Amino acid sequence: MTPTLVQSNPWQELRQFTAARIALGRTGASLPTEALLQFGLAHAQARDAVHQPLDFPALQLALAALGLPTITLHSAARHRDEYLRRPDLGRRLDSESAERLTSLANPACDVALVIADGLSSTAIAHHAEPLLRTLLPQLEACGLSVGPLTLIAQGRVAIGDEIGALLNARLVVVLIGERPGLSSPDSLGLYLTWHPQPGRMDSERNCISNVRPAGLDYPQAVHKLQWLIDQAFTRRLTGVQLKDESDELLLTHAPERPCAIRSEQNHTPNM
Repeated sequence: MTPTLVQSNPWQELRQFTAARIALGRTGASLPTEALLQFGLAHAQARDAVHQPLDFPALQLALAALGLPTITLHSAARHRDEYLRRPDLGRRLDSESAERLTSLANPACDVALVIADGLSSTAIAHHAEPLLRTLLPQLEACGLSVGPLTLIAQGRVAIGDEIGALLNARLVVVLIGERPGLSSPDSLGLYLTWHPQPGRMDSERNCISNVRPAGLDYPQAVHKLQWLIDQAFTRRLTGVQLKDESDELLLTHAPERPCAIRSEQNHTPNM
């Protein structure tokens, strides 16, 4: 009788509930060949997510059906290597992009939507369009005006502060590719900042993380985002003072509150 070389793990049945690397088994003191190859593949996918350039023309084409004008801009990081070495440059626009936004003379808007490639172009390519397709009808139903959709190459979260200020937006929402993990190379992050201005601290933002079908799916993410947007306009703040309590509506089966900002069409921006 041929002996079994791979020793199974008693947690094997739990693997159906998680993408985490558990119960991989062993061959002697080492991982089985299959598990080792899968780890190598996941590592390669994570590296590709960071280094693969985002196809901005394809993204613009996909977003065109949403009916929003799009503007492609660039951070002060000239290329990917500089972006990875100098996070500070990814947090602000280059001079040409800043001048371009300033020259548009756009009217004030309630919400500025920013898409940045971040650390995972894969996340943006896969999830930005379907997420916005779910979100935009909710914003329209609340009577919120949306500024031009800005697409940022080599961008980090804080670049939304400068963009929101130049667009005179009351709130900015940044969709950005998150740092990839070995089981999630395509995780999308959503960051909200009330009254965006350069110099905002990270504690003044709210974050919704792991947005993807295998994590927080689009309807759940938009439910949380809509609740936070509503509360941001009601309380005039975001960040550590705004706790996400959107799940309580689901747990209690309570109806969602109507938008609290419908009656604020004639507002004074950024007050």
